[in-house]
Amino acid sequence: MTAYENLKRLGIELPDAPKPAAEYVPAKSFGNLVYTSGQDCRKEGTLIHKGKVGGDHGLSIQQGYEASRQTMINCLAVLQQEIGDLNKVKQVVKVLGFVNSADGFVEQPYVMNGASELLFEVFGEKGRHARSALSANELPFDTPIEIEMIVELED
Repeated sequence: MTAYENLKRLGIELPDAPKPAAEYVPAKSFGNLVYTSGQDCRKEGTLIHKGKVGGDHGLSIQQGYEASRQTMINCLAVLQQEIGDLNKVKQVVKVLGFVNSADGFVEQPYVMNGASELLFEVFGEKGRHARSALSANELPFDTPIEIEMIVELED
């Protein structure tokens, strides 16, 4: 199945790529690699969740997972804008995620699984990637997660 058939099967319609919030470009191509800038969990211009993950008053791991998945949808929208066709993806190389974490929260990998599992669902084995899931004490606009990725394109 193609990436677009998989997105349709998942009930996902890619939005327009989010506009940069500051002075940077959403993605940069270098040879057959594409680097995306960090994205957040906005849907139709509004963060689907805000704040820190973990702690007594923070978001649950499930809410973080949902935010991670939405953030990856936005990364895919940026990627599509940059390359024109997601079926050009040869492989997802690396995903880097920052989780806005409450003090003592150490389960960032489970939050990031929302993004990683989506990539596998969309691209199959080509979606398997190296990954880092890091804690952040604050993120821009109080987003619970920020994700960037590196993708290799077919020749």
